[in-house]
Amino acid sequence: MRISEALSTGYPVFSFEFFPPKSEEGEAKLWDTLRELHDLKPTFVSVTYGAGGSTRTKTVGLTRKIKAELGIDPMAHLTCVGSTADEIRSVLEDLQESGIENVLPLRGDPPKGADRFEVTAGGFAYASELTAFIKKDFDFCLGGAAYPEGHIECASPYQDLHNLKQKVDAGAEFLVTQLFFDNRYYFDFVDRARASGITVPIIPGIMPITNVEQVKRFTKMCGASIPEQLLVELEKRADKPERVMELGIAHATIQALGLIQGGAPGIHFYTLNKSTAAREILTAIRMHARV
Repeated sequence: MRISEALSTGYPVFSFEFFPPKSEEGEAKLWDTLRELHDLKPTFVSVTYGAGGSTRTKTVGLTRKIKAELGIDPMAHLTCVGSTADEIRSVLEDLQESGIENVLPLRGDPPKGADRFEVTAGGFAYASELTAFIKKDFDFCLGGAAYPEGHIECASPYQDLHNLKQKVDAGAEFLVTQLFFDNRYYFDFVDRARASGITVPIIPGIMPITNVEQVKRFTKMCGASIPEQLLVELEKRADKPERVMELGIAHATIQALGLIQGGAPGIHFYTLNKSTAAREILTAIRMHARV
């Protein structure tokens, strides 16, 4: 199913994000995770795409396998990094032949060791350009990334929304946000997006905190912030992993319920290829929100 069709039903969509593992052991663990989450009947799962296309083949293979063996609708990420238009076209043809209907075009992060994004000769500089390229010659349902606290490289919220509007105008049919830990950022962002003429559904992305140092690294990389009181409580528990996870799950559950009750069209979980937190949170949401 196209994600736009699922969003048009009026029922909340729930989805999980995974990354292609680098080892056979990691792949085995990922499939255990996928099978555990399969029973929750997610609307879709997304599969990331390594910097410079470093997991290009694995992304295509994993999305194909998820659809064929689990019957879950996948969304393949696709980036501009390190690829020409012809190389990207080849990936899109592989996805199309595999029956994949949903793609998330992204500019992408610089390859490991690089300080900034560099445009590949014969490639694309922005996600909006990649989106327009795909829309012109293919019939995928296209998403777009959104940043409630602003893109880390963008000079102003106004410019960030302008860039987002370009992605939507180029063909993005829905948006998925970067992670955040304070729902006020999401609702304020949606209000500003609507005021700028962006009308497509905006799915909030949340990441259950399971490791204090890890979440600090992630937020630094993507420009998200951790509420001061939450950070204080996390640091109190930093040497007790089970208590960090307990707090992380509790916070994300409250977040998710507040988002759904506030009118968000669903929740996208950044899982880090683990199932426990996402499974507990989604189970709680469905029980309390009756969705």
